[in-house]
Amino acid sequence: MRIGELSRRTGVPARLLRYYEEQHLLHPERTGNGYRSYPDSAVAQVQQIRGLLDSGLTTEMIRAVLPYLCGPGRLVPAPESVPPETAALLQGHIDRIQARIDCLARNRDRLTAYLAAVRPEGADGPNSPGR
Repeated sequence: MRIGELSRRTGVPARLLRYYEEQHLLHPERTGNGYRSYPDSAVAQVQQIRGLLDSGLTTEMIRAVLPYLCGPGRLVPAPESVPPETAALLQGHIDRIQARIDCLARNRDRLTAYLAAVRPEGADGPNSPGR
């Protein structure tokens, strides 16, 4: 498929798909007239790249781990063949994600406590039992 179709099927602008190629995350073939040609599997690969970016991984980190990911719950090659540097990179990112989760949970708890203190008894809100 050409870049426009991949863009339509994934919702990712063609400009970003070209950027992913520049970052060596996507590897389209070139047709005789120079157009990029993507296999059907590129749809899942772009979705995986988007998910990794959304989780906060940089394109550099994604480039390091992408060869080991082949879909949800599957790793190729075997996990023991992942280089220690890549494992350390991932552990650092996992630690940063956990720190963000902890911070968000603290902020949620503080806001919930504040709202409980300022909300009149029995006030309806979007999370009230009656809604």
